[in-house]
Amino acid sequence: MRSRRRQVPWMHRRSRYLIAAVGILGALNTGYITATKLIGTETACPTTGCQQVLSGPYAYVFGLPLALFGLLAYLAITGFAIAPLLVNPDTNKQLRNNLENWTWLLLFMGSTAMMVFSGYLMYIMYTQYVVPFGAGGICVFCILSALFALTLFILTLKGRDWEDKGQLFFTGVIVAMVTIVGTLGVYAGAGNGGATTAQTAGATGAPITTTSGESEIALAQHLTSIGAKMYSAYWCPHCHDQKQAFGSEAFALINNVECAEDGYNSQAALCQEVAPDIEAQTGRSFGFPTWEINGRYYVGRQSLSQLADASGYQGPRNFAN
Repeated sequence: MRSRRRQVPWMHRRSRYLIAAVGILGALNTGYITATKLIGTETACPTTGCQQVLSGPYAYVFGLPLALFGLLAYLAITGFAIAPLLVNPDTNKQLRNNLENWTWLLLFMGSTAMMVFSGYLMYIMYTQYVVPFGAGGICVFCILSALFALTLFILTLKGRDWEDKGQLFFTGVIVAMVTIVGTLGVYAGAGNGGATTAQTAGATGAPITTTSGESEIALAQHLTSIGAKMYSAYWCPHCHDQKQAFGSEAFALINNVECAEDGYNSQAALCQEVAPDIEAQTGRSFGFPTWEINGRYYVGRQSLSQLADASGYQGPRNFAN
């Protein structure tokens, strides 16, 4: 009677290669964001909201880009996936088996943590950006990273025959709980620090460090007299650049509408109300800063000369900042 060798499912034979491939894609995604943040250039985002999310308070941890930690996580997952494949099973079978067992556990724990953390960030993106600003608040890079994390988790579950599923479930619950508690603790304790120096209660963002000249103050007075408004968010780096252009004395005169819900004197409801009008008039997603001058909207940071032209300002224009 002939013995039949048990067929190994195709998924089990190729799972580590698939996991490594997804890990590399995730590393490319987060690596690009990390590079733009460290170099100081803007990320090429298809939507304005994408730029807002990647520059927002949740995009930094301990003063470093969150994408950097994502890059390290994807590289670690890729390393765990390919490590046993580098050992010849014929010449070093014991080492190969040990690596197989340990790296599968590490893959499961890592992919579980990444999936849970990505789920939390998807919740933040939806509530903080998509709900107020619609499709313009979607971050494509963030969605891709979440999909990669979910795919890694599924491939890890399906990639081998897990013997003790009860122990696996218990391990997953523990990892998920630790991830959630750690995530809430990091963001609450660090104040989401990074791009700004926002305070936790009524956040105001980084202070204005430039001073105003006669021209800046005159322009600010003119903008205020005609009812001009600037819609901004305390964590937005482009908004801070706009404030720096005016200087502290002049910008104190500007009617600044704070759109972040946790910002000082927040008027998030007003921002949500005007967002559809801004998008309809400009054909662009509502981004920060946006100026409302004489019934027209101007999305993005404007030079003081542009603001002077748009508002009909006739005063001195020797702007110093």
